[in-house]
Amino acid sequence: MFNIKLYLIIIYINTMSKLILFSLLFSLNLSATCSNNGPVELDKERPKKPNIVLILTDDLGWQDVKCYDIDEPSPFETPNIDRLAKEGVLFWQAYSPATTCSPSRGAILSGQHPVRLERTSVRGGHPPLPFNHGSTLISPWMRGALDASKVTIAESLKSNGYKTGHSGKWHVGIARTDEPLPEEQGFDFTKHGFGAHKRMADRTKGFATTDASDPFTLDEDGFPFDDITQDGIDFMDANKKDPFFLFYASRLVHTPIQTRSEALLRKYYEKLGLEYPKKNDMWDENGQKNAYYAAMVEMIDHYTGQLITYLEETEDPRWPGHMLIENTYVIFTSDNGGMERHTGEIITDNYPLDKGKINAKEGGVRVPLIITGPTIKPNAESNVMVNGVDFYPTILSWTDTPKDANQIFDGADLSTLLDKDPTDAQLVLDPETGEPRNTMMWHFPNSAMQSTLRIGGFKLVREYTVTEEKTDLALYQLYEKDSKRVDIEESQNLAEKMPEKTKEMNRLLTERLEKLNARYPYLNPTSKASLPNKSKVPTVVEHGIDGNNVWLKYKNNGAKVVKAELIYTTNGGIPGEIWFPITMNLRHDNVSVTLPKGTTHYVFNLIDENNYLIGYPDGGYQKTTKVFATKAIAVK
Repeated sequence: MFNIKLYLIIIYINTMSKLILFSLLFSLNLSATCSNNGPVELDKERPKKPNIVLILTDDLGWQDVKCYDIDEPSPFETPNIDRLAKEGVLFWQAYSPATTCSPSRGAILSGQHPVRLERTSVRGGHPPLPFNHGSTLISPWMRGALDASKVTIAESLKSNGYKTGHSGKWHVGIARTDEPLPEEQGFDFTKHGFGAHKRMADRTKGFATTDASDPFTLDEDGFPFDDITQDGIDFMDANKKDPFFLFYASRLVHTPIQTRSEALLRKYYEKLGLEYPKKNDMWDENGQKNAYYAAMVEMIDHYTGQLITYLEETEDPRWPGHMLIENTYVIFTSDNGGMERHTGEIITDNYPLDKGKINAKEGGVRVPLIITGPTIKPNAESNVMVNGVDFYPTILSWTDTPKDANQIFDGADLSTLLDKDPTDAQLVLDPETGEPRNTMMWHFPNSAMQSTLRIGGFKLVREYTVTEEKTDLALYQLYEKDSKRVDIEESQNLAEKMPEKTKEMNRLLTERLEKLNARYPYLNPTSKASLPNKSKVPTVVEHGIDGNNVWLKYKNNGAKVVKAELIYTTNGGIPGEIWFPITMNLRHDNVSVTLPKGTTHYVFNLIDENNYLIGYPDGGYQKTTKVFATKAIAVK
């Protein structure tokens, strides 16, 4: 028989139990379930679109960062960067795409090799000219800027709902104009600046103070205010409600070698055992003994720490109860190797690596690289060979962003390597072959006149000289198969001991370069040096224009013309003029081509069978020619 009293008692007990349980849960989770914007979900997962922060330092060498100490310890202090390394993966064999800053920046932003971008050095966008009157070789033409049609990381991420920001240095274009500008390459926010590194009139005085009116006022730790860093923090703070990409490009530790913190400078004077101030203020001691540079290294470490601290101490609006750092990938690196010397002053020392910036040997291209993120295990070190062109495809994987249908990447996706096992080189796949990548190539037909190829632990260095037959080849074994160090100093040339390997690597280097349509140095017919076949160089007889068609007639003096180009500009005579080449029709003793629309000035380039380049009219040489249109033929 049904007992109505018993039934009511049971309902009452159940109801009270639920109310008590709900009250308990509510009191325990009040802070987690309420925000200024109202209630939020308790079990909300990590947002699928992580933030990306790319920290690109300028000229920071492989041995400048304390956590990279090998052999002799560095006197430089980098506690924030060292701490960052403990939070993720430190790469011992990371490389920049190029030996100088501008081509590296373009390659990182586009994911393409500098050769494919037709931009292998800083100077470009003008007709090929010898570096000075006595130069034996002439650097080939290259673009003056990153091609604006190239899709950048920012453009890809923006199409996937990201807010994109840039602070600091840009320099992917002509130095005078910096075009294409960041806002033309996908950045919602951009702020150029020199930060605390703005040039000082006299580096021995006029240091920053604690006065609030001082634009470089010292913070509580004694470091000058850096607007580049503050701009980066402001961008993240303004856009933290959305997934964001910050490209933070510091001016440090590029020249000028100076610091606005006198306390920091005095600190390193004392640490290096020097009397303050130094007589004549010149730094000619070998090694890492430049107190100004030491202070600069600690400055970039401090500003890096400020960025990371912001991420660590700021709650993620997309993931309440969690900090931004928990859903942010951070890439810390440098655009090229350390600049060891400048205008007679010793800046730093990349030892045990040989050479430095502007050279394709290890000291010029090996860089510090630390990567942290929500899917990356902490406190790991890797000897896997990686490169700055790898960042773009890796970021696309992290963010689940599709690449454009016709987009080509020369870099590899590192996400699997970072997620599974940072020590397993088999997880880095060549984007062209799909096989594990074990090669890397650099091409620098400027200044140092080099091309290099690394395959496994071996590295070939090709030095361009007078003729192809006399091209100097050097072969070094950097590592054994298990990444055991052998000769990272590149001090033992094995070319004579291993001629077949040298020959084969040289062939493969040429094959790689040809596939990317590389340009090579030319011989200079106006060089004062005694060069073979110089007397056979063709000479210009006359030139003219017929409507839109221009032509040039030449005399063959024993060497055939094998190629001819017209180098033209549509904005000649103004700072920032940019020149481009087009192939000319080659006949028995003359060449011709139709002028591109809008051409204002042009020059003719003839290349003979012995690789001499004849420019007409003679443009002079790079050091003195400011505006090349003054030497060119004007279109009337």
